[in-house]
Amino acid sequence: MARREDSNQPVAAGGNLSASLEDYLEAIYNLTAETEEIRSKEIAAKLRVARPSVTGALRALKEKGFVHYQPYRSISLTSRGRTAAKQVVRKHDVLSSFFTDVLGIEAELAQQVACRAEHSLGSEVIDRLLSFIEFVNRSASDGYDIARRFKRFH
Repeated sequence: MARREDSNQPVAAGGNLSASLEDYLEAIYNLTAETEEIRSKEIAAKLRVARPSVTGALRALKEKGFVHYQPYRSISLTSRGRTAAKQVVRKHDVLSSFFTDVLGIEAELAQQVACRAEHSLGSEVIDRLLSFIEFVNRSASDGYDIARRFKRFH
């Protein structure tokens, strides 16, 4: 659990975020890896949405304590926002890895499906998928490549 920056009250890292707001957090997080200064126009371009939509989302994320935002200034994640964004990115990465590495789905399609699925699967399911992927990888290193055998089966 993360702690709200303005109090000592614990909150869930993702804390009642819609799928859309999770997408904004993920976009901001990914953009921070590319550049230090993030503006709403970069977020709009990454998500292919109108700038007024970005403004509304940023206001909601600021109100919930996930971003530092002021109009016409650069945008950054709060520590709470970074924690939540990392969880969203982790879910996306685990799902994408499962779809490509285990099920053999083409990478672009796997990314699209992961984007949709990441919002509906809870951390327990993601943790199980991650464990399964690790199991498959270990099995392959022990000489029993389950993923490859499944791909041939399919």
